[in-house]
Amino acid sequence: MSTHALVRRPSPRLAEGLVTHIDRTPVDVDLAMRQWAGYVEALRANGWSVTEVAPAPDCPDSAFVEDTMVVFHDVAVLARPGADQRKPEVAGGAEAVRAFGYRVVEIEAPGTLDGGDVLKVGSTVYVGHGGRTNLAGIAQLTAALQPAGATVVTVPITSVLHLKSAVTALPDGTVIGWEPVVDDTSLFPRFLAMPEESGAHVVLLGDDKVLMSADCPRSAALLKSAGLQPVIVDISEFVKLEGCVTCLSVRLREAPTP
Repeated sequence: MSTHALVRRPSPRLAEGLVTHIDRTPVDVDLAMRQWAGYVEALRANGWSVTEVAPAPDCPDSAFVEDTMVVFHDVAVLARPGADQRKPEVAGGAEAVRAFGYRVVEIEAPGTLDGGDVLKVGSTVYVGHGGRTNLAGIAQLTAALQPAGATVVTVPITSVLHLKSAVTALPDGTVIGWEPVVDDTSLFPRFLAMPEESGAHVVLLGDDKVLMSADCPRSAALLKSAGLQPVIVDISEFVKLEGCVTCLSVRLREAPTP
């Protein structure tokens, strides 16, 4: 299995990033840069090769590179962010993913889609319908991914920025979430409520390793007791901007041969 990740260096304007569902608090950009470097190193230390997408210094939220695309098998769907100020972020991501040989499809107006609204669990693709992703965008994503074998399920979200702000999934397909912000847990065949908000956010690194934020020790202990290996990173400055561990990379697990 290919284990390659796209990342993007934070903008010097990171502190100006959008906040929607939380109060704005000051962001230490220098600390954020060190935390981003630690995140990248954690990927590399666990067997992932990393490619930096061209930086976008004028886009405060550009470090959240996951929002620029959705990758499924050999298809890369380029997002059309719901926030207009984030639309310029997509071009750099598109250039990077094309270099890997993906078949590229673009979300077009009036559709909007943020990559952070998409959770893949096997062949099921859950898509959050909320503030940043609309039904037209979901319809276009469905048309792009169904031929590749995906079943797309629309998930309403009202209390968080993105679907993956509320839920992610474990290696066995169990969806984990912070229940107060999950609108309908019945949409997921197996759902496990986590004891902390950041505990709902994991990146699957392979070999039962899960990348997690440092601010959810009880959740990390819970997953460790279940036989998983938490890999802990501090991303406190990104959390202030509604970011989480999934947002900072695009994982390319089935990259075509260029």
